[in-house]
Amino acid sequence: MLLDLRTIYFIVAVSCIVLSALQFAAYATGRFERWPLWWGASNLLVGIGSFLVALRNFVPYYISIDAGNVLTIVGYMLMFFAVRAFAGHPIDRRHSWIVIVCGSLPVALFISDPAAVSERLLYVSVICCLCDLTIVREAAGIARREKLYSAALLCGLYVATAAIFAVRSFLAATGNIGGPDPFGASVVHSWMAVSAVAFIMLRSMAMVLMAAERSRNQLIELAHHDPLTGVLNRSGIAQRVPQLAGQPLSLLIIDVDNFKQLNDRHGHAAGDEVLRLFSTVAKGILRPGDLLARQGGDEFLAVLGTVDREEAVAIANRVRLSFAAAVMQMPDLAIFPTLSIGVSVRTPEIGDFERLVQKADEALYRSKREGRNRVEVSGENQQAA
Repeated sequence: MLLDLRTIYFIVAVSCIVLSALQFAAYATGRFERWPLWWGASNLLVGIGSFLVALRNFVPYYISIDAGNVLTIVGYMLMFFAVRAFAGHPIDRRHSWIVIVCGSLPVALFISDPAAVSERLLYVSVICCLCDLTIVREAAGIARREKLYSAALLCGLYVATAAIFAVRSFLAATGNIGGPDPFGASVVHSWMAVSAVAFIMLRSMAMVLMAAERSRNQLIELAHHDPLTGVLNRSGIAQRVPQLAGQPLSLLIIDVDNFKQLNDRHGHAAGDEVLRLFSTVAKGILRPGDLLARQGGDEFLAVLGTVDREEAVAIANRVRLSFAAAVMQMPDLAIFPTLSIGVSVRTPEIGDFERLVQKADEALYRSKREGRNRVEVSGENQQAA
């Protein structure tokens, strides 16, 4: 089956222009960052460039060949900036324009002979292949950092197109495609162009999937974290607890002493600052696998994995003393809050997490009764040291 290459270029042009309109409309909703703007500009330029190339022999060569190929290359480069913007990386516009100019102008300045079809195909294919490989690297970084499965899909799509452009470069270098008439009977070139339409659509779909997956992850993050301190909330800790079933762990319930008096004397802004200070101090002391959650108000819960009673008490005291030292550095406080901490350790008799919380809560109330600013352990009648 022989496909008409000129018709395929027109199909590519129409597909890209329609996609660009959709992406510009998505950006106009204000629900996305700037990546749809870059992606829409990319598809628009590729679409116009493909349309001009398809007009070869109908319009002057400097329009169909020079302008068409320059716009195609510029549009293809903008795909990288779209993915980079999606990743949240800054884009240096001055350096970006230098790269775009240096990458696109040679096709017009040095390969402007209308008969040098193979040379142009080789150059454009190499540039597009390099762009695809840089996008693969950027998308792989997104998949690694944000755990987006759709970013891995985008990587796979761009690896495939990079391979296609590499083959196209080889065929152009060896003179197997091109020749004096680029729209001649080249079955391989025609099928490569057909594949471009499919990959243009698939890559746009992958970007939409990435945006949807990121939004879902952000909603889950918001649902499971306390907005004031950034630590887990009740829902977040409840979602993590089943993963700890059967594991050795210790539990700290931490209460900020004199918090109500602090709020009454200095206002809720000062109270919020103290809670944020506590979460910062505690996260700096807890280990990477430990969990910290705000139970509500001025009460927090810390889950320590694979530690015995003595280690749990030592960590609790480090949190208590470090918080006291940090509070002393806050200016203009007449009331200096401290921490009362109750500790419980999972044992064969206390295997249920709710029972563990109850035991730590009992130790916390004993700490309050004994004068506050201390650590008490479940089952002990004296201050833990």
